[in-house]
Amino acid sequence: MVLVLTVVVLLSISFSNYALTTTTTNIIYGSAPYLTFDGGRTRITNTEALLGISLSDGRRFTPTTNNSSSTNPIELPVAGQSFADIGMLVPTDTNSIALSSLIGTPYNYWGDDDGDGQGIDGITATGSLNLSIFDKDGYRVARNEVLTICTNQAPYRLTLSNTSGRLKTRYGVPNESYFTSGSVTYYINPKKESSPFICFADPNATGRYRTKGLSAAVWREPYGFLPQSVTPSSYGLNFPTTGANGLHFELRIGGIGSNQNLSWAPVSHSGITATMTNSPYSRGWVRVTLTGPVVTRSQWQSNNLGQIARPSLPQTFELVGRDSRGNAVVKYGFVLKQWFIVVGGGSHSFVSSKCNSFGYRVPKASDLTNATCQPAWGQSQDVCQGALGATPSSPDNRALNHIGGGLFTEWGEMSIYRSGINSNAFIFNENGRYWTSDQTSENNVQGYHKVYCDGYGGFATDDRGNYAYGVCVYP
Repeated sequence: MVLVLTVVVLLSISFSNYALTTTTTNIIYGSAPYLTFDGGRTRITNTEALLGISLSDGRRFTPTTNNSSSTNPIELPVAGQSFADIGMLVPTDTNSIALSSLIGTPYNYWGDDDGDGQGIDGITATGSLNLSIFDKDGYRVARNEVLTICTNQAPYRLTLSNTSGRLKTRYGVPNESYFTSGSVTYYINPKKESSPFICFADPNATGRYRTKGLSAAVWREPYGFLPQSVTPSSYGLNFPTTGANGLHFELRIGGIGSNQNLSWAPVSHSGITATMTNSPYSRGWVRVTLTGPVVTRSQWQSNNLGQIARPSLPQTFELVGRDSRGNAVVKYGFVLKQWFIVVGGGSHSFVSSKCNSFGYRVPKASDLTNATCQPAWGQSQDVCQGALGATPSSPDNRALNHIGGGLFTEWGEMSIYRSGINSNAFIFNENGRYWTSDQTSENNVQGYHKVYCDGYGGFATDDRGNYAYGVCVYP
């Protein structure tokens, strides 16, 4: 801002009259233009502020005040926050941006208290700002990823860096803010939960044939299913929705006190029981094993099969972990909507007659997988014409872990569930192909589709073969 004062002095002298004009210029200093990401509450006019971050509780850190390290990380103030909840000049939709873009639409991340910088080319900026976020193992992390102790990724490294540049208005004194190049790394930890909580429900903790998930909001590789609800009325959103005798999954538990051995009472409904034991994989984890109606080999071989118990479904299971005082400190709920029994192999008509005699049925493809019918494994044409997997669908001919996507989609590699609950019962066969009730007429040959239970859950390539294993479902 510049103010010019003009003083006109008239001097009257006896022998002559004339006017003298004197002009005096005084510069009135205003304020420099600044960058801001929060409407002016934070004003950035130097590199120190440019590389600063702020938390939701009002704490602000800059390169000078940053004393964080891998052994002394900054803890976020609220559980469940993501890096998008950390205030900084880098917008949440990018990791690298030119300062000239920051001052333009749609950001308009600048201000000048004197009103300078208005109009076309009234303000200009040079330089750039960059952000990178990595977990403790060196893997890049997305800006919107929620920080959690569940995945053992902390402390995270958040690095801000900038090239030299300046913010300048056409008029005003001062009319620019200058930024020297710099870099700073902040070490960040999620907020510690005050009590145990469920991190993941993992049906394949061995990692064998671990598949990818259909949605990052449902499946976190390589940890398992994310809980979708802690409210009893919507437990049906959680894993699992399907079950069979001997299937088991691990509840990965996090939070303060998560390494204590909680007590879990078994839960039974309509002939199905969920039993909790200590997980063999980690202290504090809990293994949940399902037991219920099952077909034994002697029943399968008998001429008088008789019906297998058919549970009344759906059934809601609420698992409650209690501390040494008997207090309920953590809960997990799910709703079983289908029950499967594993049977022997044979032709489709043979397996179908056995399922029917038990009061069950041969499953549709959508009861087993969310794989999509399309060429796979080098095939030149579809091998699964007429087959319909569960929706939402996998983009190719393999199951992608998803809740409600079918038995093989939910549980993954089925042959790992070789428990000794009933040594005379059938178990899933490794790489086995299982009949569905979906018909095919590929090349004018009538037949039924088969689905692999090998963790990929795709449609088999020999659909016209007359032998496969059997699994029956109810309802």
